[in-house]
Amino acid sequence: MGLPFFNHKYESEIINLSSSYIDDLITMSFNEDSAFDDITTNTLLDPNISSSCNLVAKSQGVISGINIVKRVFELYDNTIIFKNYKTDGEDVFVNEKIANVSGKMASILSSERVALNFIQRMSGISTETNKLVKYISSTSAKLVDTRKTTPGYRMLDKYAVKMGGGTNHRINLAEAVLIKDNHIEALLNDGYSLTKIIKLVRDGISSEIKIEIETESIKDAIESIEAGADIIMLDNMSINDMKEVVMINSGRSKLEASGGITKDNILEIAKTGVDMISVGAITHSFASLDISLDYDQLV
Repeated sequence: MGLPFFNHKYESEIINLSSSYIDDLITMSFNEDSAFDDITTNTLLDPNISSSCNLVAKSQGVISGINIVKRVFELYDNTIIFKNYKTDGEDVFVNEKIANVSGKMASILSSERVALNFIQRMSGISTETNKLVKYISSTSAKLVDTRKTTPGYRMLDKYAVKMGGGTNHRINLAEAVLIKDNHIEALLNDGYSLTKIIKLVRDGISSEIKIEIETESIKDAIESIEAGADIIMLDNMSINDMKEVVMINSGRSKLEASGGITKDNILEIAKTGVDMISVGAITHSFASLDISLDYDQLV
């Protein structure tokens, strides 16, 4: 079906969009929308009328989800012909055609909303990601995503981040260790230090698994670096504190800035020398890209 297949590695390649995963999501969406019981279309249209329609961008952005839209129409009616003019990761401009759909008009109309929901959502994530990536393009810092995704749609959300030029962080809890503030508080109250916490984890997992720890002060960041954590999250730290940690670290651990990051401060943060900047908003507070399906002509 032409969907991309990648093996995801922590902070490297894109996640795997399997055919079964995509088909299950589409089927769920059809069932949710009662797409095969469209009383409006079934009442008004002769099922044999054939037409052509265009997917058209109503706002500027980055396209993502083309092959999923194609699969939506294929699964609904395999006689529909889908021709794309854009591919995932490409810029699209206002009133530009993204794709053409031709075939039975009743089938196109009944599956239209499901198709648009996928491409509008995914393109919105890619567009928001791309905006922030461009802000920091003059630096070596990478924009990375989080696990703040819509349940069931994480693979699509992270794929869309990649299409926008971002980098995928850990995909789930099993992929890598992230020692968060609540882990730390629970263990500190039991007499552990950050050094002991990191050692406890390192002794209990494979050496291939990355260990990241969340820190909120220069002191905690230094201790975590000395203890051998692979990634130090600098959570809601000031610009000056981040600069100091970068200088002290001297490249030993990867440094990730996180918390309160917007388009207004992301470049200043990137210039501190951190390796990664994680932004949950790109997958939980994005605006869907405005895309419509416009009637073209009878065929």
